[in-house]
Amino acid sequence: MSDLPLSGFRIGVTAARRAEEQIALLERRGAEVVHAPALSVDPNQIDEEQLRAATEAVLRQDVDIFLATTGIGMKSWFQAAERWGLLDDLLAVLGSAEILARGPKSVGALRRFGLRELWTPESEEFEDVLGHLRGRDLTGQRIVVQEHGQSLSMAAHALRRLGAEVTTVTVYRVVTAEDVEPMFDLVEQVAERRVHAVTFTAAPAVGALMEAAASVGRRDELITAFQADVVASCVGPVTAAAFEMWGVPSVYPERSRLAAMVKQLEVELPSRATGTSLEVAGHTLLLHGDEVLLDGAEIKLSPAPYAVLQALLVNPGNVVSRRDLLAALPSGTAGSEHAVEMAVARLRAAIGTRCVQTVVKRGYRLAVAP
Repeated sequence: MSDLPLSGFRIGVTAARRAEEQIALLERRGAEVVHAPALSVDPNQIDEEQLRAATEAVLRQDVDIFLATTGIGMKSWFQAAERWGLLDDLLAVLGSAEILARGPKSVGALRRFGLRELWTPESEEFEDVLGHLRGRDLTGQRIVVQEHGQSLSMAAHALRRLGAEVTTVTVYRVVTAEDVEPMFDLVEQVAERRVHAVTFTAAPAVGALMEAAASVGRRDELITAFQADVVASCVGPVTAAAFEMWGVPSVYPERSRLAAMVKQLEVELPSRATGTSLEVAGHTLLLHGDEVLLDGAEIKLSPAPYAVLQALLVNPGNVVSRRDLLAALPSGTAGSEHAVEMAVARLRAAIGTRCVQTVVKRGYRLAVAP
């Protein structure tokens, strides 16, 4: 077995931006990577005419509070304003306001243009920015909100209920990847537990993958896989929050950074794999990622017998019916109990006939030590 921490693990990557960097980080640690961009390679789908109109609306009145939500959004807005000859006016108006920034990236973009935030939440969540404002009297306050690729209209309505006059500025919209075939393939691999984790670096990527799964009728299977077996790895709490509405648990590092997310997977995936060591019919069976070891020697399994072994390992020693084993087989496998029998036969040939027991009229079980 390799000494690399992610050796034997298969990880899906949904990023479009900085994907090469993330893939390199994972592969250097031994992971096999499945790249399925969920969003467009160009995240800045800017409607110049709409953005200029919104900018001119901001400039017509003084601004009391400005909410900055993303670094790329602020940078893109300021660059556009510079092209139109409006940058100095925009910086002057925003600079006179109380500036609240969602996280360090928006803070960095603001400071590069000479603006200073007065407050930013430790959580980097926009919800906490809103919470910071809820206890205040906002009557008559003019608030400008820079949207972060998805509509913040509900947040704007909430602020208006508190008496504020709210203007939202849509700098860009995040759109789905032009080629969606890799996403469909990733949905299939997650549903069939052929990947151990999937990484997400943007909240819209979660929605895009769910939409892809729904379009091929596999969203429930995708959610079940994430709930039970496949790790949903997010770069930070904002991305992780996108999974909450689906009831999917996710993991994210303390610092919302790419390297920190990969480092967390180095610990998370092997720790989940360590519980699959069993005594079976006098042999030691160990699953580490995609690797199967019998008494320390690696066993090569094709997808069908590997799927049967995984199903038998869910509750070691318990009987698994032929119907359930058939459901566990990869798509494309002939849909009959004969396919199950063939997969079991291949599994027995690989790990020993005594390791998998037949329970007449019920199914199969692993011969685990009592």
